[in-house]
Amino acid sequence: MRINEITNWAYGVTVVLTVLSGGAFMLSAGSANQERVAVEEHLSLDELSEQLALGAEERTDEARLYVMRGQDRHLKAFHDKETEEQGLEQAIKGIKGLGASDAELSALVEVEQDADALDQLEEAAVAAYQNGDLAGAQETLFGPEHDRLQIGLLETVTRFRELVKARTETAVALAQSRSDLWGLAAKTMLAVTAALFLGVLYFVLKRRVAMPLTRMTGIVTRLARQDYAVEVPLDRRQDEIGEMNQAIHIFRENGLERDRLDAERRADQLTKDLILQMMHRLQACQTQGELADVVSRFAPQIFPNLAGRLYVLNDSRTLLAGMGSWLDPKHSAASFPTSACWGLRRGRPHLSNHGQGDISCQHLAESDVAGLCIPLTAQGDTIGLLYFEERPGQDMAAESSRLYLELIAENIGLAVANLQLRDRLTNLSVRDALTGLFNRRCLDETLARHGRAHPGQPLACLMMDIDRFKRFNDEFGHDAGDMVMQYVAQLMLDTVGEAGTCYRFGGEEFTILLPDAAETAAFELAERLRQKIATTPLSHGGRILGLVSVSIGVAGSPAEGPVSTLVTRADAALLEAKASGRNQTVLAGAVKLVDKGNLNSA
Repeated sequence: MRINEITNWAYGVTVVLTVLSGGAFMLSAGSANQERVAVEEHLSLDELSEQLALGAEERTDEARLYVMRGQDRHLKAFHDKETEEQGLEQAIKGIKGLGASDAELSALVEVEQDADALDQLEEAAVAAYQNGDLAGAQETLFGPEHDRLQIGLLETVTRFRELVKARTETAVALAQSRSDLWGLAAKTMLAVTAALFLGVLYFVLKRRVAMPLTRMTGIVTRLARQDYAVEVPLDRRQDEIGEMNQAIHIFRENGLERDRLDAERRADQLTKDLILQMMHRLQACQTQGELADVVSRFAPQIFPNLAGRLYVLNDSRTLLAGMGSWLDPKHSAASFPTSACWGLRRGRPHLSNHGQGDISCQHLAESDVAGLCIPLTAQGDTIGLLYFEERPGQDMAAESSRLYLELIAENIGLAVANLQLRDRLTNLSVRDALTGLFNRRCLDETLARHGRAHPGQPLACLMMDIDRFKRFNDEFGHDAGDMVMQYVAQLMLDTVGEAGTCYRFGGEEFTILLPDAAETAAFELAERLRQKIATTPLSHGGRILGLVSVSIGVAGSPAEGPVSTLVTRADAALLEAKASGRNQTVLAGAVKLVDKGNLNSA
């Protein structure tokens, strides 16, 4: 019940009880008034009867004095008393209208009769005295008959007074009882009214208002400080306090929702900031290795619940090789063929076996794990793959973050494509198109850079020339000559490996730079390379080309000379090798500088 309804009912009941108690007080006052009237009637009747008795005695005394003394004043007094007695008798007759009882009325009749009889007897005595019969008059007034009538009158008056007294006492007792009853009822109703008022005051103000407000004051104070962790007890009362409680509960829920949305907004903004930072760094990467390192550093910050790996297609576009990983992915292979990924097959993101609802990629070690594969594309070409999987004990958040994942994948794809394009352009500018080796321009830049940065670091140079290369072009055609140069270049790469760098110097001449290598070590490597080339027969187009031989000159720096003369000294050694019969290796330290133009015929 609402508080206003309770107060309205309490007000109505209080008004009714107040009216009833007022009526009870009025009835009690009426009963007291009846008691007063009864007492007044009793006093009036008692006084009248007393006056009647006294008047009868005084009249008798005046009559007796008159017949004994003969004085007129006693006669006059006798007649005056008789007149008063008649007035009293008339007043007493009016008692019938005052609620006198039958016994009282009967006593009144006897009083009238006795008074009349006594009056007649005394008047007869006075008349006898006036007629000269003194003895008869005295006999009448002092005789037994007069005494009997006088005593009877007094006894009747006394009995009447007793009847009036008894009736008055009964009426007074009844009126007093009614007055007490109504007074008690009025007091009881006033007590009930007071109890109701105090009860409503306690129940409404303390239990229904003060206590809930005190409890909610602390809650509202904490909510005002945006402490939405406070628990708001749900009060389902259908009153104003209940509505206030509901409003506070809704306010807290709205606050929690605002906090949740703010947290999501802050997390989303942090994710966007991290993605933006990663994009800026991707644009500044110089190599694909740097790019993989950037992705491996930022991906776990953006998606802390997801482990993953970055894959890039190899040059033959048949194999995906992992370039970088984060948070230790366990389910995807380090490298796998392109056909093993449904994301690459479909050309769109693929969520493997999420909730047993889709097919799993073959590169996953287990078929019941969830993994997200996002192809990396640029200009419509697939260049790699971005793979994510859930970490142990973490929920799979890839689906809810797919928009950001695809955005990152798109930017990574563009960055990888740009780096690959730059690598291709760089290769075109520094590599020989036929052999794939670095070209003369790259050689010159490398030597100049080494001379500036590391002038005292050992560096060996091999200058190599294919012997009688013109014969292959003349006898078997230029395609055969190209194949010979490609074959020699491949053997150079296989033999040198990570020990140095191979260059095409020009025509059929090649150069090898070996950092941190002395002339003797370079000479041994040159010999191994020369022997490999010389012992492998070649064929082209079904025709035997025969054996290929090379001449090699070896020079070192800085022990044997500065970097600036390294190529010249190695070239002089090459010329010496060719002049000495070809298919041999010569150290620059064993020969003098020779003008290359003088040995063209070699």
